[in-house]
Amino acid sequence: MTAPYACDPDQSRGRLYPEEGSTFRSCFQRDRDRILHSSAFRRLKHKTQVFVEHEGDYYRTRLTHSLEVGQVGRTIAGALGLNQELTEAVALAHDLGHTPFGHTGEDALAELMAPYGGFDHNAQAIRIVTQLETHYADFDGLNLTWETLEGIAKHNGPVKPPLPYALSEYNQRHDLELLTHASAEAQVAALADDVAYNNHDLQDGLRAGLFTEEEVAELPMVSEAYAEVDRKYSGLEARRRRYEALRRVFGFMVGDVIDQSRANLEASGAETAADLRHLGKPVVVFSRDVHSQLAVIRKFLFTRMYRAPSVVEVRKHVTQVVKDLFQIYLSDRSLLPGNWQARMALVSSEGEVEIARSIADYVAGMTDRFALLEHQRLCGGTGLGGLHGPAQR
Repeated sequence: MTAPYACDPDQSRGRLYPEEGSTFRSCFQRDRDRILHSSAFRRLKHKTQVFVEHEGDYYRTRLTHSLEVGQVGRTIAGALGLNQELTEAVALAHDLGHTPFGHTGEDALAELMAPYGGFDHNAQAIRIVTQLETHYADFDGLNLTWETLEGIAKHNGPVKPPLPYALSEYNQRHDLELLTHASAEAQVAALADDVAYNNHDLQDGLRAGLFTEEEVAELPMVSEAYAEVDRKYSGLEARRRRYEALRRVFGFMVGDVIDQSRANLEASGAETAADLRHLGKPVVVFSRDVHSQLAVIRKFLFTRMYRAPSVVEVRKHVTQVVKDLFQIYLSDRSLLPGNWQARMALVSSEGEVEIARSIADYVAGMTDRFALLEHQRLCGGTGLGGLHGPAQR
């Protein structure tokens, strides 16, 4: 049953460019499908989640991560009586703006773009779905509904000034009310992201040998899951034991979000989606106890995985790859592909900011693999220079 505070596709604020409705799909379903079929979504297949794409077939990429977030988001939204299609659309789009090499590439581009309005992957996602995708005859971008665009821009909460350049540019044309919270559906997408990465980063870190089963089994929430598996399946083979335990952690996080958020929604007194936007605080959250336990897990992952020596070594190299590529294209635009040279000719009259912004668009859109190959072609060397990432089990 749909809750009264769910976003109703029949009451959508519509699209920047009006279109006729579909006979078979709601406007939010169409948004989800347009995101799923976009070029930017396909490129996520070869973009880093934590490990650089070539380092192993079993590690998560931005694509597999986004699919997992979409699945978790639909589950939570369905349990809370929210619109599942809108939730999934925001979930699938939430990482579209990521650069090659994940947050490492984003940090490098943010430094490079500081003189030109900065760089932020959430804002870049808006730029992609409103401008850079060019599949349609009547408009640039995907012409998504206001609700989906709002969710992409604000799924992590209100966006306060100074706004990232890419977001500010679009918001002047189509006000996304950035100072309010997003819909409950977008809030679900944000929590689904937390659920997915906390769970799969533990799995990938174990596979990479960055920490041991014994260390993970001592973490809060995880220790209870391992104990439950050991009680039920005495002597279970190690690989199955791990999957059974982390599957329970996954389910526990989802259940906690549903229980806590359901209580918050009931206590809010909200009767419409707009009521939740103006409540002044998010309603889709973990309980305090689980939030505290997750803080311990995140600290463990930060120290032992995201800042592991083998990962940091690769991060240093790929940071230089992004910086080199940006500076090379900025100094010699003839090295860009023909279609991007044509685009640069159009924006050249608009000044340095738009030139730099377009080069950032090109570099940000690269996959890990293509960025490494381009760097090798333009700068010489041998890809990752002989660096070896984590061993694959």
